[in-house]
Amino acid sequence: MIKLIKPALMMLLIWTLLTGVIYPALVTGLAQGLFPAQANGSILRNRQDKAVGSGLIGQPFSGTLYFWGRPSATAPYPYNAGASSGSNLGPTHPALADAVKHRIEALQAADPGNKSPVPVDLVTASGSGLDPHISPAAAAYQVNRIAHARHIDPKTVLAMVQMHTENRQWGFLGEPRVNVLTLNLALDAIQ
Repeated sequence: MIKLIKPALMMLLIWTLLTGVIYPALVTGLAQGLFPAQANGSILRNRQDKAVGSGLIGQPFSGTLYFWGRPSATAPYPYNAGASSGSNLGPTHPALADAVKHRIEALQAADPGNKSPVPVDLVTASGSGLDPHISPAAAAYQVNRIAHARHIDPKTVLAMVQMHTENRQWGFLGEPRVNVLTLNLALDAIQ
């Protein structure tokens, strides 16, 4: 019996060291050396060097001075990174239709002069509920509201949107997008 236990314990020790210590240390070291910003959460800082969020996780912005991101379906509060999920409501579910209707009404109330169609990503949550990006069309939809609230030229705000529009990853993956947090930080920096 001891003959069987000794090799089993040795294998347990070896595999614990390999998969529980050596491999994680190697991956962590490589990540810190090659991609330090991403390995540490893609933290964004304001002009006072205070951490204000992550470039990978959306944040709730509701004031008229700021661009608004996609709605979040996480619980118990929006953009809860510990509870990433969508709403799980199907496209014909009455609760989803009602939520979209209320979001459209809120956008129209915030900018009553805007008669453009509301981009879908401003009224529907992403699959994770944490998406930090909106489409360039969703950002352009909000330009006049923000320019009016900040008392600056809409062309200046539109130019900032264009400066902060990220292209497709590697030129072919995904769609062009705008990170709401970085854009709002840039707006704060010019005022």
